[in-house]
Amino acid sequence: MRRAQLIALLALGTVATFLLSLMAGKVWIAPWGLAAGTPEALVMAELRLPRALLGLVIGAMLGASGAVLQGYLRNPLADAGVLGVSANAAFGAVLALFLGLSATPLLVAAFGMGGAVAAMALLALLAGRSASATGFVLAGVVLSSLAAALTALLISLAPNPFALEEIVTWLMGALTDRGWPQLWVVTPFAALGLGLLMLTGRALDALALGEAAARSLGVDLRATRWLVIAGTGLGVGAAVSVTGVVGFVGLIVPHLLRPFAGERPSALILPSALGGAILLLLADSLVRLSPGAGELKLGIAMALLGAPFFLWLLWRKRELIP
Repeated sequence: MRRAQLIALLALGTVATFLLSLMAGKVWIAPWGLAAGTPEALVMAELRLPRALLGLVIGAMLGASGAVLQGYLRNPLADAGVLGVSANAAFGAVLALFLGLSATPLLVAAFGMGGAVAAMALLALLAGRSASATGFVLAGVVLSSLAAALTALLISLAPNPFALEEIVTWLMGALTDRGWPQLWVVTPFAALGLGLLMLTGRALDALALGEAAARSLGVDLRATRWLVIAGTGLGVGAAVSVTGVVGFVGLIVPHLLRPFAGERPSALILPSALGGAILLLLADSLVRLSPGAGELKLGIAMALLGAPFFLWLLWRKRELIP
């Protein structure tokens, strides 16, 4: 399939899942024919539209970050969640919540981005020393475990039951009750992060031949490293600080699209962004249709989907495991 055809199909899929996200819920609402001032129009404007836009932005960021990390690390198991970037972003955001900064979404996002950038910097240091694929995954597991332990420490020290409930509910990951303020916070950082990741395409193609070959082709590896760190840290950190941990998007989407987009990392970034938006919008629409008065948390649903996919991927790539 030609890349232009693939992108066109993914763009159509994005539009379709965006419309589905606007309509889906315990009560279905058609986005056309809404009369101004009706309850349905109010629900659409204040709840479903910002939620769908947020899912679109965050899904695109997570999908693109997965494609870039897999290309940069030459590791098919790389993903912001698997490598501990999301967990460290979550720790930073939980620290902000613990300090009582939840009323200022920009500060929560800043703490989340700080945690993500710190995790990416550590992983980039390992990449600079030519760490093996297995070693990189293990390093990510260590970072994730450390962040989980620190997050659990903050939960145990929560000053009151209300703060504890806020932190635990947020950690499950969801787009529920997110609106325009959260969208205005995450969109500039996600757009900037996505733009920085798009700039790495040529360098990632060269890195597929090895670091020595990339240098001989004139690629500035240090600049590429900082583009990956800044892009992933800003985008994933901002996304996690708004939704909580929603994992496996960046792991699943590039693997599903690689047979159609080809093996070149640069050819996979934009399709993965569109594919990530489709996956997140579709998953968020489905969790709203779960039985009962409430809805299944998006982070839990993605974990139930992503963990078996990760095990299947490990089985296929088991030659990476000594």
